[in-house]
Amino acid sequence: MSFRLFDAPLREPSQFVGFAGNRIDRQSENRADDAVEKALAEQSARLMLMHGGRLYLKLEDGGFDPWFKVAESQPFDVSLDRGVLLGFSEGGPVLAVPAGIEPENLPEMVKAIDYRSVYMQGLIDEAAAGALAQGAALLAWHASHAFCSKCGSPSEMRAGGYRRHCPACGTEHFPRTDPVAIMLTATREKCLLGRGRHFAPGMYSALAGFIEPGETIEAAVRRETLEEAGIRLGRVVYHASQPWPFPYSLMIGCFGEPLNEDIQADLNELEDCRWFFRDEVRSMLERMHPGNLITPPKGAIAHHLIRAWVDSE
Repeated sequence: MSFRLFDAPLREPSQFVGFAGNRIDRQSENRADDAVEKALAEQSARLMLMHGGRLYLKLEDGGFDPWFKVAESQPFDVSLDRGVLLGFSEGGPVLAVPAGIEPENLPEMVKAIDYRSVYMQGLIDEAAAGALAQGAALLAWHASHAFCSKCGSPSEMRAGGYRRHCPACGTEHFPRTDPVAIMLTATREKCLLGRGRHFAPGMYSALAGFIEPGETIEAAVRRETLEEAGIRLGRVVYHASQPWPFPYSLMIGCFGEPLNEDIQADLNELEDCRWFFRDEVRSMLERMHPGNLITPPKGAIAHHLIRAWVDSE
């Protein structure tokens, strides 16, 4: 019998989704409380500047550069004391730092672009997009967790931004990641897609929902599909995951096997939900659908779930 435990592609599906190309050496076991201060003192330090859900990008040679030296960052009202150390690249330390200057006050050669547009338009390379996801999630967590949830006192950043300490009661707080199940229910012939009220015109996607405390991934996939579409699932198979910095989630992509076909959509959650046959979904992927229906963009894990099913025939 052959050994099949690792009988899988060398590059797993998760490496092809947006925000998944992070190559920073996090050095998670070596984060001292003065790690940010020491990193900023190095001339090789590179900073990502973020403000209000936007990334500051320098216009250079017809493209965008997301990296700033410490001295370069000064005109942008940066809060270096609230920066987080993402880790180290071959060139030196890498940090994410909150900036204060509003987009309309930026110099002509610097743009502030929202995170979603940065990845959807491919404005930066995969490694930088991965760093963006890491930095944006950490900064968002710090911004919403400035006070101790146990006693209400102001807390302090420690360990390079990977811990908050409450000096009043001694409680330690750690960054959170919210797990979200996203699932494509499919048979050999058709798949189930839904449309949210906030979606772009004509867009249909896989269903999704937060995983609740004490719930397995598979149980969440089955529960969310039943709640949103009235479809009961049998087997559930994991496919890929995606960091999602809105604000700090991890999308966990799965396929589900339907046990019934009669849809009872929750129209409080969805605008529409229906079965699509393979040829129609392929036309949606290729942006050639006669009714102008589309699927999510290539960076989204939903696109990869849908594409993997279309190509599985």
